[in-house]
Amino acid sequence: MTRTFATPLPIDAVLGDLTDALRSASAAVLVAPPGAGKTTRVPLALLDAPWLAGKKIIMLEPRRIAARASAERMASTLGERAGETVGYRVRFGSKISRRTRIEVVTEGIFARQILDDPELTGVGAVLFDEFHERSLDADLGLALARDAQMGLREDLRILVMSATIDGARIAKLLGDAPVIASEGRAFPVITRYLGRKPDIQIERQMADAIASALRADEGSVLAFLPGAAEIRRTQNFLAERVQDASIEIVPLFGALDAAVQDRAIQPAPNGQRKVVLATSIAETSLTIEGVRIVVDCGLARVPRYEPDIGLTRLETVRASRAAVDQRRGRAGRTEPGVCYRLWDEPQTASLPAYTQPEILSADLSTLLLDCAQWGVADPAQLIFLDPPPLPALKEARNLLVELGALDADGRITDEGKALRALALPPRLARMIVDSARFEHGEEAAEIAAIVTERGLGGDSVDLNHRLDQFRRDRSQRAGSARQLAERWAAQVEHESAPSPAPSEAKLRQAGEGRAGGIPRSDVTEGGPHPNPPPQTRERGLQ
Repeated sequence: MTRTFATPLPIDAVLGDLTDALRSASAAVLVAPPGAGKTTRVPLALLDAPWLAGKKIIMLEPRRIAARASAERMASTLGERAGETVGYRVRFGSKISRRTRIEVVTEGIFARQILDDPELTGVGAVLFDEFHERSLDADLGLALARDAQMGLREDLRILVMSATIDGARIAKLLGDAPVIASEGRAFPVITRYLGRKPDIQIERQMADAIASALRADEGSVLAFLPGAAEIRRTQNFLAERVQDASIEIVPLFGALDAAVQDRAIQPAPNGQRKVVLATSIAETSLTIEGVRIVVDCGLARVPRYEPDIGLTRLETVRASRAAVDQRRGRAGRTEPGVCYRLWDEPQTASLPAYTQPEILSADLSTLLLDCAQWGVADPAQLIFLDPPPLPALKEARNLLVELGALDADGRITDEGKALRALALPPRLARMIVDSARFEHGEEAAEIAAIVTERGLGGDSVDLNHRLDQFRRDRSQRAGSARQLAERWAAQVEHESAPSPAPSEAKLRQAGEGRAGGIPRSDVTEGGPHPNPPPQTRERGLQ
């Protein structure tokens, strides 16, 4: 029997169909528009399913703030605090206990979990939320979970959820899995096109549009900008235009402390309004109560790998139609709203339909090293929705061989296992290992921290200045990053030889009978056990 809830949501209408589908099939696809309630309702609805047999549910979220917020919301629904029945595991902060049966994790952390324990011991279902964002870690996580399901865990359930996705394509990847579609609860949203003046900087136009919207409409505002720098400049321009003390202007982007992010998504106090200046971090999984105005600049910032210099840079691009539709939907989550767009209406048709999957433009060295740890020298042995491009794989393989992480046959070496254990891009891991041999491991680890956590130590091109600022920074985020850097340095210093990963014995004894790269073995099913937290790995900014 499906669990019932006090507050009805549109997704409730299909929960019975979903539980039935997962009772008879090992995988399913759920397509549900924003506002349906899939993120916070589906895991709770599946918790009592007989096939789960008391095991855990792991749900993947693309960003830390979404993981925290969804876990907190589900815990509140149960009348509990996060860390009891529902918990979360993210970089720089987790709330998990022995009682936890629903773990909300970021995609990079799940990749570590399944690589360290291919059987996913004590886990009954893996849910991929907002899969349409198509991060590299989400694609890898799904490929590994599907491989484990076919080779080790036929009882494991996989559910892919999204608001904007080609459900049939995902279903085919999962062996013609059933597709469940839910209606949303979108209130009507009026769309107003303001156009774009190329001779005026985008931040000024956004500030003007927000100020005008505050005068013309009621409610709080959610404004989308490509990055933190644009948010800060818009905030300054907006402060000159909005003098009303009852209107609070707050930023929301990945480089902020968790506590600051959490305050940004709280509803405005009674009698007050809020303007949230956000990156794409607020596109999905988050509902900010009271928002009925969206102002969208139509831009997004995405990672692009530069093979000539071997680095990933952030590029400002036009947002996809799927993304701008998600943004528009934020205005109609709780009541009728209005969306202002800083482009002309005919330009919408020329936007790319979807955001390009990260696997098609990313540095694949980490993915290839992870595949080698999984026992797969060629990622083509795994099932990816979009196969990794061969030129990028060749370049990644050459790099990993040069770093000593792979041998000539593409197998992971002991040195490669040591690099992978640091949960960093291979180049940065190599930097720490080599620096430690010259007694500079701690400094190298600090450099790795500020490189992987955008905004730490400021944005100066002077690395010494950023290191100095990072060491002086007393914020919670900086403190957690320093602790992580200390662990990296200590790990390299004290582990002259890497310890075998929990999965390695099974990989060694597998021999014949592979299923797409996962060795078949006899699996003894047991109850949930308190797994130690995996090494944290979150590429980019969550």
